[in-house]
Amino acid sequence: MRNDHALDSIDRAIIAELSEDGRLSNTELARRVRLTPAPCLRRVQRLERAGVIRGYHAAIDPKSTGRGFEVIVSVDIAVNDGPTIEDFEAAVAELPEVVEVRRMFGQPDYFLRVLVADHEEYEALTLNKLTRLPALSRVVSHQTMRLAKGWPTAIP
Repeated sequence: MRNDHALDSIDRAIIAELSEDGRLSNTELARRVRLTPAPCLRRVQRLERAGVIRGYHAAIDPKSTGRGFEVIVSVDIAVNDGPTIEDFEAAVAELPEVVEVRRMFGQPDYFLRVLVADHEEYEALTLNKLTRLPALSRVVSHQTMRLAKGWPTAIP
């Protein structure tokens, strides 16, 4: 079911509703997608088993948790072989300030999404941790002015 061809219009409606509000009761979800509760629940469970619905998450305001300063960091590594990539990814995964890591085709090698309290904390992170990552050759920071469109923030 992982490809779009296996999803029908009701599955898509369920996904859209749960994307907007993952806390909908099954009864309310069924009403919105025009099903009775039992078949709606079966469809949701099937979507979960198939990995289409991977989980339910709370949208957290980063400022309220002391992590309102967001920086997107482009990173290049010096060597792109298997062990170096594994070492780099393992090291960056250990940094709680890094909430997202994307390996890219082409340049840069990675985009990191970093959430910290302020620019001082980001500077300390850069000097004390980011620049010490394995095989790092280049770091370019891009401060987010405003999130104009995007997914809710997940903060571990």
